[in-house]
Amino acid sequence: MSSRKIATRKLGKSGLQVTEVGLGCWQLGGEFGPISESDAHSIVESALDEGVRFFETADVYGAGQSENHLGEALFKSSATTVVATKYGRAHGVYPDGYSFNSMRDSVLRSQDRLQRDKIDLLQLHCIPHEQLEAGHVFDWLEELKLQGQISHYGASVETLAQAKTCLKYEGISSIQLIFNLFRQTAVESLFDEAQRKQVGIIARVPLASGLLSGKLSKDTHFDESDHRFFNRQGDAFAIGETFSGIDFETGLKHVNSLYRHYKPATLKMPEFALRWILAHPAVSCVIPGASSAAQVIQNSRAANLPHLESTLHKNLFKFYNEQIKTTIKGEI
Repeated sequence: MSSRKIATRKLGKSGLQVTEVGLGCWQLGGEFGPISESDAHSIVESALDEGVRFFETADVYGAGQSENHLGEALFKSSATTVVATKYGRAHGVYPDGYSFNSMRDSVLRSQDRLQRDKIDLLQLHCIPHEQLEAGHVFDWLEELKLQGQISHYGASVETLAQAKTCLKYEGISSIQLIFNLFRQTAVESLFDEAQRKQVGIIARVPLASGLLSGKLSKDTHFDESDHRFFNRQGDAFAIGETFSGIDFETGLKHVNSLYRHYKPATLKMPEFALRWILAHPAVSCVIPGASSAAQVIQNSRAANLPHLESTLHKNLFKFYNEQIKTTIKGEI
């Protein structure tokens, strides 16, 4: 195994040390197009070789396929890893079938697929805001923690309003949300409070479903099983999960502006996008997905790149507020 290292950060009050760049495993479930077992294992193994030690998945990705692939690949490794999964979007549970029994049963099934005796971090999976406000789910998470089924818990949310509701619960260790160059509002509206309450931020959709990779064009074809094909208008789930809620063609124009006016010449577009996220101390980890070993390598090495200049950060925030924010569909 490679001796390559990635710096770690503490995940909120959990005390867990997670690599600054993790691996988001949604794609291992086939939602970005079909994926073979060998390709899935190759992606995870490449991440391990690059020093990635934080892996994030969910019980519903490919109806458990992502957890299976991840569990099998990690079982073959001697590396110490932190694994996070999620509960809350399964058929019969979402949007109003939540119960302690269904949460416990989901965790037990995840443990089997991931081949782990305990889940390091269990996250609520973008459940309705009214469920978060009612608070029962947080009581159940505490019970599972007491029973030794999970070590820590957090929440993956769709909106900043949901994130702020989650911050009211003392036991929460992390909040996962969409945060990238196309979604910057959390910097001023959430991060300071999260740091005060020792809640780590996990940044998802960091490359805006591939837009910020700089490799997509108006001629790019997406498989019909890819959410970038079927969820552009939010027909299947929250519109923000696909291209960060921005129309594809408009997003390409934004990327062109970033490339021409803001991206340092020494960085590739994904390196630039990931390095910008990691400049924020409230962020514990960023979880880009990857459909190949080459993407894993490029993404993971963003952690060791030089910091961006403060003037550039100010200019990027201005560009976001003046040009990008008004083009986002759905609630931020």
